[in-house]
Amino acid sequence: MTEPLRYYSTNRHLDHIPGITPFRETVSFREALLMGQAPDEGLFMPERIPVLPIEAFKSLKGAPYTEAALLVAEAFLAAEIDAAALRQIIEDAYNFDVPLENVFARKYVMRLDQGPTASFKDFAARLMARLMGALRDPGKRLNVLVATSGDTGSAVGEAFKGVEGIDVTILYPQGEVSGRQKRQLDTIGQNVRAVSVDGKFDDCQDLVKRAFSDSLLAEFKLTSANSINFGRILPQIVYYVWAWAQLSRDGEPAVFSVPSGNFGDALGCEYARRMGLPVERLVMPTNENDEFPRFLETGIYEKVAPSRACLSNAMNVGHPSNLARFFDLYGGTVDRTGVVHRIPDLDEMRKRIYSVSISDRETKKTIKRVFDQYRVILEPHGAVGWRGLEVYLEMFGDRPLCIALETAHPAKFPDEIRELLGINPDLPPSMADIDHRSGEPAFLSADYGELRTFLQKNLLTTG
Repeated sequence: MTEPLRYYSTNRHLDHIPGITPFRETVSFREALLMGQAPDEGLFMPERIPVLPIEAFKSLKGAPYTEAALLVAEAFLAAEIDAAALRQIIEDAYNFDVPLENVFARKYVMRLDQGPTASFKDFAARLMARLMGALRDPGKRLNVLVATSGDTGSAVGEAFKGVEGIDVTILYPQGEVSGRQKRQLDTIGQNVRAVSVDGKFDDCQDLVKRAFSDSLLAEFKLTSANSINFGRILPQIVYYVWAWAQLSRDGEPAVFSVPSGNFGDALGCEYARRMGLPVERLVMPTNENDEFPRFLETGIYEKVAPSRACLSNAMNVGHPSNLARFFDLYGGTVDRTGVVHRIPDLDEMRKRIYSVSISDRETKKTIKRVFDQYRVILEPHGAVGWRGLEVYLEMFGDRPLCIALETAHPAKFPDEIRELLGINPDLPPSMADIDHRSGEPAFLSADYGELRTFLQKNLLTTG
């Protein structure tokens, strides 16, 4: 039988740091999934990364997406979840298309916008919700607490809606989500509650992290559905594997360009490469929150605080949570506040990863130019990904197979698309009634004491 993977905390080495008691134990996937974050505020990482032969990836050519998901999931979970049960979970999670749209030559956009909330985050949230439902303790209530800068919250809310024994509380920054994103968040209902926070996304994220380490909330079994939870990272490995299998010729490597905010999506590509997928370079364009491209250039990490509000609002992150995992994979350590305790191997990181900051002005120009030239509609996040790929190719020369990710449906940004292209993007079926939904969030300041009181009044412990 396969030896089960164990998971450690990225903060395990942080001795003599005020406020941090290193968590040196390892946990199972189930424990990592249900805990969300390590007790020392670090992020869980697998002790080893399963490596698959290239033939396993090649065998997926022409296969449905669920087969790629099963290949990846079994590599991590075979020792903890029965194969038949895992297949059922995956087939229930993925019942929508993953279009690979050819733009020109062998340059593609992978459209991850066909799920229930028209966001790439549907991929991770739907599998994660079903895994949590299957692995939770019967009779004990599980409370998912999540911060969102746009699409995470609605994807998580819809994925967990109606899941027995699990309640969801979503924090989002007031004034920094689009009208349609806000409507999605406010109207999920049932076991899902939206909270509008008077602050930035980084404030929401910090509130969530503090709640996880608060002993006064321990009875509520808080867990995360943000990408700080490894259960969100695992499903995001899959679409790189699937896209490469469909498009690669003779095992050639691909360049992937991933619009990057909290870095969980890009981390999926990093793990895919380490599993053996032929990835020539991971391109990680950011918006004007440029802390990571500056770090790769200078070797000095300075978070952006407060984060800058940009058109690609789901990427308005001044200190990405998953930077801790990237640092760890390359031999470094950074904590949740942005303090670097050990610099990663910068030479190796620069060899594998390229990052560039794309301004709002460039984002708008890219949306218009790509539509005019290729009749392809990109929304702001996808435009950052596409422009980042263009900059990479301009600097390093053409590469045959390139895949940029489109992470949200253009219909989520109707005002921007109408202004730039003079058209109204068609709503996907999942959003057909979005403009007619109604609902109200709760309202909180960015004060942690206020959040604690709210959670103590509203969360349940059993049922």
